[in-house]
Formats: sequence, C-alpha cells, structure tokens
Amino acid sequence: MARTSLIFLLLSLLYIACQARSPTAASSPASNFIKASCSATQYPALCVQSLAAYAPSIQQSPRQLAQTALSVSLDRAKSTQAFVSKMKSFTGLKKREYDAIKDCIEEMTESVDRLSKSVKELKNMGQAKGQDLLWHVRNVETWVSAALTDENTCVDGFAGRSMDGKVKDSIRARVINVAQVTSIALSLVNQFASKQ
Repeated sequence: MARTSLIFLLLSLLYIACQARSPTAASSPASNFIKASCSATQYPALCVQSLAAYAPSIQQSPRQLAQTALSVSLDRAKSTQAFVSKMKSFTGLKKREYDAIKDCIEEMTESVDRLSKSVKELKNMGQAKGQDLLWHVRNVETWVSAALTDENTCVDGFAGRSMDGKVKDSIRARVINVAQVTSIALSLVNQFASKQ
C-alpha cells in the first residue's frame, strides 16, 4: 500500500513538473503580447484561442500578428464556404432556404477573395515605409471590412422565423464565427497600422 502511494506521488510530481515546463502552461512574452493585443478586440477570448498556437511564429511582431489573424480568418472563410456549398445539395430545402444558401455562397466567395487579397497584400508589402506602407495597409483594411460586410450579409439572408431550423442554425453558427474572426483580424490590422 505504501509503495503504491509512493509511486502515485512520484508520478503526480512528474506530471506537475512536465506541465510547468510545457509552453502552453508557461506565460511567454509572445503569449503575453497576443493576450494584450487581443484585449483591444471585440472578441478577446476568441482572439487568444485562435492565435495562441501561433505564438512561436508571431513573437511580438504586430505585423506577424495581423498576418496570422488574416490567415486564420481566410482558412475559416474557406471552410465555411465549402460547408455552405454542401448545404445547397440537401434535399427537402424550402425555396427560401435554397435562395438564402445560394446568396450566402456568393457572399462567402467574395469574402474569401477579399481575405486572400488581404493576406497577399500584407505579405508582399515588403519593407514599405511611410505613405507606401499606409497605402498597402489601407487596401487591406478596405478588403477586410468588405469581407466582414459579405459575411454579415450572408447571415442576414437567414433572418425571419420562416427560416428557423437546422439549416439556418448550422450556417449562421459557422458564418458568425468567421465574421467574429474577421472582425478580430481587422482590429489587429488597425493596431498594426497605428504603430507605423
């Protein structure tokens, strides 16, 4: 009995020691930078959750943080676009649901296109400074704002009680998540721009 307790105690201590050394348990400067930057967004918890895994590549770079946030938003938009496209082929859709899905696919396609342009623009601006840098950043801000509008327009297409049901709930949940992540990306791009 005493031997079992001793083994259990040693294993517990070993586990605690490993947890203390793990990068997720430790509060690194990069993690603190992400948390501080995310605190100024509309969805701070989602921001940290979405970006924490990228802390090693973000470090404490506002530009890399904005770039990563845009990439995360683009990935989610692409995934949601594919999901909504699959919903179009469901049998038993009401005409209004089908039309809303069709419109949503168009909006999500526009959103993906604009977020793709934003990712490329920020990545390819190189060492631009001054007015050149601001021109690139303004392009990104314009496209991300438009992508956010596209996402919100998709959600608006499912308004009204006649649209209530699983189709509406599943699409709205995904698109709202994309819109929140896009809002985070826009906020972080604005933060990056304000530091230039």
